[in-house]
Amino acid sequence: MPLEILYNFFLNLKLNNFQLEVAGQLLSEIIWRIGLLVEIGLEYLNLSRLSHTLSGGESQRINLSTALGSSLVGTLYVLDEPSIGLHPRDTKRLLNILFKLRNLGNTVVVVEHDPDVIRSADYLIDVGPKAGNLGGNIVFSGELDAIDKAKGSITADYLTGRKKIPVPKKRRKNKSKFLKIIKPSENNLTLDKIDIPLQSIVVVTGVSGSGKSTLVHDVIYGGLKKMKGGYQGNVGKYESIEGYTNFQHIELVDQSRIGTSSRSTPATYSKAFDLIRELYSSTQAARQLGLKPGHFSFNVPGGRCDVCEGDGFVTIDMQFLPDVTLVCESCNGSRFKKETQNIQYHGKSIVDVLEMSIEEAYLFFGEYPKIQAKLKTYIDVGLGYLKLGQPSTMLSGGESQRIKLAGHLDINNNEETLFIFDEPTTGLHLDDISKLLISFERLADYGHSLIIIEHNLSVMAAADYIIDLGPEAGENGGLICGTGTPEEIAKLNTHTGIALRNYLAAI
Repeated sequence: MPLEILYNFFLNLKLNNFQLEVAGQLLSEIIWRIGLLVEIGLEYLNLSRLSHTLSGGESQRINLSTALGSSLVGTLYVLDEPSIGLHPRDTKRLLNILFKLRNLGNTVVVVEHDPDVIRSADYLIDVGPKAGNLGGNIVFSGELDAIDKAKGSITADYLTGRKKIPVPKKRRKNKSKFLKIIKPSENNLTLDKIDIPLQSIVVVTGVSGSGKSTLVHDVIYGGLKKMKGGYQGNVGKYESIEGYTNFQHIELVDQSRIGTSSRSTPATYSKAFDLIRELYSSTQAARQLGLKPGHFSFNVPGGRCDVCEGDGFVTIDMQFLPDVTLVCESCNGSRFKKETQNIQYHGKSIVDVLEMSIEEAYLFFGEYPKIQAKLKTYIDVGLGYLKLGQPSTMLSGGESQRIKLAGHLDINNNEETLFIFDEPTTGLHLDDISKLLISFERLADYGHSLIIIEHNLSVMAAADYIIDLGPEAGENGGLICGTGTPEEIAKLNTHTGIALRNYLAAI
């Protein structure tokens, strides 16, 4: 049974004096711990829920409740993006938990971008001013009241209103093309029909556990992929799907890695590396040595280091001990042979180029518009700070998702595509969200359709159409609380409507 019902069961459990003497302390502990889970917004879960089916935000909140349940004092808690996956209503619950931890005598350090969490902090430390090589400095530290005096702080610009994420003056209104889902009934969904306008930016929102992922991932994405054939994933229950002929492709842009190998990099994923290799092979020194584009790749024999085979490191088998990874002594981690490293363009070798940030490389290849065009899409989505040769295994989920988005922006595809994004603002600063929204607008302007699962109010306000699920979570969710433009949703007294109304009034 859901935790909320379980909590009420134990809370109202009547025991006689003998039973209270035997189990009273145990009952109090059960009520205390289940009550924490309910208070933190997980009342829709049940105790038999498998841990691998929990979202990152749910897992983190369970760990928080565990910490509270232990009643530790004088402990340092470090939380990384605890607001991930939380509706503004649930963020307030999270803050109440953090306040309780603090009031017990603990220190709580939170890495966070959510404005509500930032404004609730006792002390702020802003790192910047930008990302990558342009970051790493403390641009502000102090209480919130002094943030308006911070200079060079992008965070301060947004908190004080000097910078704002603009709200579109016009909304796309598609009256001809719709994707219609008839009677979706997976998990807690109990809907008769849902109409999703195409060639628009559509945000599916609602409190945590209201059925958003079930609708978008299991029913819409799973159902459409199964209809196209060859899909082996989970497909949610529904009666029928109409309007799928209005687009030719469906793309799920999630936060899974772009590759599982260190050989996968932003340069290789964008195909910019192919053009760079062709450029280096066309230099006079390369032609004299007979070097082809393949000699400048760390994926094929020829120019790559023969010892580490282009990995830049070697793994030593320690038999009964864990393997040891060491930098390759032959190439010093560069992944290329010396003769390949000696080929230079404007004084830079292929190794030097891979060490450049995307923004640096964009300026360096100013004479080659084709290479610049590949790199520009990364800059547009706020990834100009990444190194061209940065292994994909070192990218965060949000970075991987934006790299995939950049790949779609780079393709001039006239065939209409349905893009599905799941919490694309995860780990993003407000300034990065502003850039992300510009990219979404470009996709919609190309004639593509976007369905975005999101709680971020800036993304909701930028949508053409909102589908609000709820009204609560679990068994009390799975219904449509409202549909329409952000302005129409803001008139409703739902959790989303109230939060959106306050947001629009403040900007």
